[in-house]
Amino acid sequence: MELQKIQSALFPIFAGIDSQVKKNLLKLLTAMQKHGLGVHHFAGVNGYGHDDLGREVLDQIFAEVMGAEAAAVRVQFVSGTHAIAAALFGILRPGDELLAVAGAPYDTLEEVIGLRGQGQGSLMEFGISYRQLALTPTGEIDWHALANAIRPETRMVLLQRSCGYSWRPSLAIADIERVVTVVKQQNPDTICFVDNCYGEFVEDLEPPAVGADLVAGSLIKNPGGTIVSAGGYVAGRSPLVEAAACRLTAPGIGRSGGAMLDQSRLMFQGLFLAPQMVGEALKGTHLAAEIFSQLGYPVNPLPRQCRRDTIQAIKLGTAEKVIAFCRAIQKWSPVGSYLDPVPDNMPGYESQLVMAGGTFVDGSTSEFSADGPLRDPYVVFCQGGTHWTHAAIALESAAAAVGPAERSP
Repeated sequence: MELQKIQSALFPIFAGIDSQVKKNLLKLLTAMQKHGLGVHHFAGVNGYGHDDLGREVLDQIFAEVMGAEAAAVRVQFVSGTHAIAAALFGILRPGDELLAVAGAPYDTLEEVIGLRGQGQGSLMEFGISYRQLALTPTGEIDWHALANAIRPETRMVLLQRSCGYSWRPSLAIADIERVVTVVKQQNPDTICFVDNCYGEFVEDLEPPAVGADLVAGSLIKNPGGTIVSAGGYVAGRSPLVEAAACRLTAPGIGRSGGAMLDQSRLMFQGLFLAPQMVGEALKGTHLAAEIFSQLGYPVNPLPRQCRRDTIQAIKLGTAEKVIAFCRAIQKWSPVGSYLDPVPDNMPGYESQLVMAGGTFVDGSTSEFSADGPLRDPYVVFCQGGTHWTHAAIALESAAAAVGPAERSP
């Protein structure tokens, strides 16, 4: 396998990604111009955080870029899961049903919903029921089942844009638009909520621009541009964003409170950098798919296939290879290269995980990282990357560590 030859063959795809970066950056710059972003918006307030002009403009710019009525971008969201949970608990009420239409949700939402764990105040413990539509054998949305899936009690439909830890295609914006259309035909009042993690700035549009009522995500993934220290966001229809914000703070406070703790400048700058960083991450996914496909491993998405998020899954087949892969990535990380990733339990996950995360922001998956649950069929997931050349160095080491796939006799 000649890495240089693989890289050269991908340069036309890289050029197309650069064109996409330019489109998203133009959209972002236009929003910053419209709302008059200036250095005075970087100044923070303390205490209750009332009348923070920077926070208000950040929300407005973020909403504009998302194609949404409103947004709440807050450092107080500790993760994407927290932002999603705030939206779920802020909107759903006893007797409502939450319907997942793209298979099982991400592992960290299982305890939020009540599929695992007891006594922590899950949705089910508050009398909110849950149902999910199985995917087709090829991992696609079951459109036939969805056409008749909405019941009178179905208050919200949940779509996970990314594949998460599942071996399925991630959702394209066109898929999300189609889901919204099918759901609204059955009941216009059913809320379409998208877990937008890993999908921001991959395509021209975001889910609210094609009819999704609400989205949520993490700022240490795509929209933080690799430099935001912490936080998350919700964006969509104004009453729904306010309901989620009231769950984060308190009824009557909502979006009006919450000091930004001198993080506003980083959030603005991270948002500015986000399209470029997402572009670099996408180049890294193409490189990973090409390298490990040539070594004989199943990959998702396939080589040179259109990307829908910043994740590349590689089915390595054994726990030993997942661990070896992550150790190689860690070795070529800028931070903690001397560390040796070992499987361990992690809050919110059912299976043990092994993670390579030598990142400047702890847990950041907008920087180059890799992880995977130690369960059959032993898939490792690569994501993020500040520049594709770093991914190339680390992936070459990972390829040497796992070697070619074993051929069936």
